[in-house]
Amino acid sequence: MATETDTITERGTGVADWQAGVAGGIVGAAVMAALVVAMNPPTITAAIPALYGLSGGVAGIAVHVAHGAVLGVVFAAILRFAPIPEDSATAVVGTGLAWGVLTWVLLAALVMPVWLGAVGFPKAPPLPNFAVPSLVWHVVYGGVLGVVYAALR
Repeated sequence: MATETDTITERGTGVADWQAGVAGGIVGAAVMAALVVAMNPPTITAAIPALYGLSGGVAGIAVHVAHGAVLGVVFAAILRFAPIPEDSATAVVGTGLAWGVLTWVLLAALVMPVWLGAVGFPKAPPLPNFAVPSLVWHVVYGGVLGVVYAALR
């Protein structure tokens, strides 16, 4: 007597967590960059590219979007290991908003002034640099990141 075994293989077309993080980070950083250009162009044209010895708006946007993509992957890792219901769009977007605030405190307010001073940028902001417009930009980044991530996952 012959035995047949059916094997069902699922082939998902969805994106992996890290891919959703990259996509969300890129979109969030692009939206944030548009706000920065509208509100304070020298941040994109001078300060951000100066972190890497570069200059100009295109370099600033490219560096900023690259940072956004990397931070999007970190966001995806946080969601994977934190006790946050990943199937809840509200929780994911809320976590994105909190991630925006955290990146503002750690990276924009503390790391960036030190880094710009270390590379000799003449208009390095003070340490700490808790500028409210920068907080708004980072919250927008985190919110957009959360929305895109939730939509893709």
